[in-house]
Amino acid sequence: MKKNKNTGANDDTGISRSKAKREERKKEVAQKKRAQRIARISGFTALAAVLLVIAFFAGKQIYLMAVRTAVNSDYSAGLTADGKIEGVDVLSSLTLADYENIPVPAEEVAATAEEVDADIDATLNAHTALKTEPDLKIADGDQINIDYVGSIDGVEFEGGNSNGAGYTLIIGSGTFIDDFEQQLIGHAPGEALTVLATFPEGYTNAELAGKEASFAVTINGIYVTPELTDAFVAESLAETEGVSTAAEYRAKVENKFYEKHLQEYLTNYIMENSTVNAYPKSYLKIMKSLTKFDDETMMAYYNQMLGAYGVSYNTAWEAAGAKDELSYEKALTQRAQDTLKTLMVYQAIYEKAGLSIDMEAVLAEMTEENGADYVTQTQALYGDAYMAQSEIKNVVIDYLMQLYK
Repeated sequence: MKKNKNTGANDDTGISRSKAKREERKKEVAQKKRAQRIARISGFTALAAVLLVIAFFAGKQIYLMAVRTAVNSDYSAGLTADGKIEGVDVLSSLTLADYENIPVPAEEVAATAEEVDADIDATLNAHTALKTEPDLKIADGDQINIDYVGSIDGVEFEGGNSNGAGYTLIIGSGTFIDDFEQQLIGHAPGEALTVLATFPEGYTNAELAGKEASFAVTINGIYVTPELTDAFVAESLAETEGVSTAAEYRAKVENKFYEKHLQEYLTNYIMENSTVNAYPKSYLKIMKSLTKFDDETMMAYYNQMLGAYGVSYNTAWEAAGAKDELSYEKALTQRAQDTLKTLMVYQAIYEKAGLSIDMEAVLAEMTEENGADYVTQTQALYGDAYMAQSEIKNVVIDYLMQLYK
């Protein structure tokens, strides 16, 4: 081995460089192997992620297939012939509110003056009639009926003729141009007069804008709304309402709202204070199916009504406003439970109070009021058992009202 001329030491430089290169190659190989392992792991991870996503959606679809509610249009399914839930002891399936001892706050069920007055006003407005007596005079705010022919410089213009059809106008509404309406104040039915009015400069019809027109007007009559008097009641309400004085009619309206509020209070109370201990699974499934059927029926109605506007729904859950089908199914269960609770509570009171129904009498009354065809169609659509179930609710409500009126 040669010696270093300067130091006389052994020359290890070649060996050191060779060793360094070998170490470097080892590092490169190791790095490549690590990179390959990382790549394989990353590939496996990515593949696993993809598989997980696929599995998630596949699992979700499988789950939806398992929980998806089938539609059922048989409203009488799961009911006995007399309208009760088949095979269910409702009295042991729920904790029923003490319906015989409900505290009813008088102020909560009493009729309010506002609703009574509004109801009476609606009745009076329904009896508004066109009066033609010449002693009547038009006043601001009156609703009248007129005919008119408009002309400019003696020439009738298009759209200025009522053609004898009669036009209903409220004085002061600003429906007609200029002060047309005000010129009619003080005149009486049967009068004919000339009204002068000027079209505004910015009128939509440029040919008429800014021009003065002459209108030949005939006053056909004034609409008069009656007041609630004994005479009005005797003439217009005695036969249909069974009252003969204004005081009697007001009292009847007050009682109508009292009974409405009382029924709402009683039914809300018994529902809020009753608890279902166990929902009958078989009938709950039927209720979900019926609820979905109702949703799909409504969806079809929406599509029919809104189709002309480019609005349509493909699924019941879209029409119901749910964000997805799974959310819809969860909401469907809750809705079915709410409906079922109501049915169970009414049936429980019906049984506990020993009530009964006479479906022959019910069908006879329906026939008298709506005709035989209506009854036949209703039976075909809902079935006799469902109609009996509905009558159970009516009988229970009548029973509760009798307890507290």
